Amino acid sequence: MPLTGTTVLFDVDGTLTDSYVGFERSVRHAVETLGLAMPDNVRAFVGPPLDESFRSLGMSDADVVEALQLYRARYWEVGYLENEVYPGIAELLALLVADGAALGVATSKPEQTATRILEHFGLAEYFVFIGGATFDGTRSHKHDVVAHTMAAMGQPDPNRTLMIGDRLHDVHGAGRLGIATIGVTWGYGGREELTTAGAAVVVDDTTALRHAIRTLAAVGD
Repeated sequence: MPLTGTTVLFDVDGTLTDSYVGFERSVRHAVETLGLAMPDNVRAFVGPPLDESFRSLGMSDADVVEALQLYRARYWEVGYLENEVYPGIAELLALLVADGAALGVATSKPEQTATRILEHFGLAEYFVFIGGATFDGTRSHKHDVVAHTMAAMGQPDPNRTLMIGDRLHDVHGAGRLGIATIGVTWGYGGREELTTAGAAVVVDDTTALRHAIRTLAAVGD
């Protein structure tokens, strides 16, 4: 079935790429430079705005700003390379474009960082627009990022738009704009989190993801 008229938005971390190694090492660099102990579950930091995660450690506002600067400096230099595209993703994106879908990115990573990662791994060419957060924090929450990407892509019909993500923040952020989310289990949230958050369907591999996109796109017609 052609996907002409369907817009598909993708998260990055935990959806397109496994960024945990670079993320964890960059968080460690920031936290330990400030003389603080690493949190027990850094994986929970992947997804929500990073300033909120740092603040949850009891950091002052000034320390949060410094931690973000330390994290971003390391991640921009080397952390983005400590990353791996999930199996089947490049093939999936090529098939979706060939099917006529318009693809976009909506990530809580800074927009420039997301672009740098996707260009490095040869994935940027599949996307009409790569949308992300701002460095100054004026756009950081998922619903704001999704709205930003939707606006840049010409305000496609939410009923013909799908969000693909691995965390509850993807489901809730897209849902605020009337967009259904397909959850993927290969990231950092897991099936229970995604189901509880209200994902329309949860899938375990890219073959099932392509099928789910086609099925939900047909419902939107």
